[in-house]
Amino acid sequence: MDLRFVYALILSVLPVSELRGGLPLAILYAKDHSIPILLVFSAIVLMNILVIFFLFYFLDNFNHVLLRVNFYRKFFEKTLGRFQKKVDKFEKKYKSAGFLALMTFVAVPLPGTGAWTGVLISWLLDLDRKKSILAISLGVLAAGIIVLLATLGIIGIFS
Repeated sequence: MDLRFVYALILSVLPVSELRGGLPLAILYAKDHSIPILLVFSAIVLMNILVIFFLFYFLDNFNHVLLRVNFYRKFFEKTLGRFQKKVDKFEKKYKSAGFLALMTFVAVPLPGTGAWTGVLISWLLDLDRKKSILAISLGVLAAGIIVLLATLGIIGIFS
C-alpha cells in the first residue's frame, strides 16, 4: 500500500473533503495497482460512515468539557454560527420529511453537505439518533455512488 491510499483514507474522514476528496484518489490508486474498485470504494465509504459514530460520541461526551477552553469555544461558536443559518433553513423546509431530507442533504456531493454536517444538524436538532445514523449512512453511500460514477466517467474520458 502506498501513500496515495493512506491519503485517500485520511481525506475521506476530514470534514471538508470527506469521501468526495478521498474516493477519486482511491479509485486512481486502485486502477494503477489492479485492485478491485469495489474494494476501495467500500473502504472509503466505511471510513466515512465510521466518522458518524465518532462525531456523535465527541459531541455527546467531550463538547461541553472543551467549551471551557477559550480557543475551542471561539472555534465552536464561529462554526456553529455558520451552520445555524443552514440548520434553520433546513429545519423549516424539511421538518416533516426528516429522515429523507437528512439523507438527501448528506448525499449531495458538495463540500459542506456530508456526514460531518449531517451529524451536526442531527445533534443540534436533537433528531432520533438511530434514524439519523441510518439516514446519514445512506446519504454517504449515495454520495459515494455519485462520486464513484463521476470519477469513473472522468477517468474514462481521459483514458
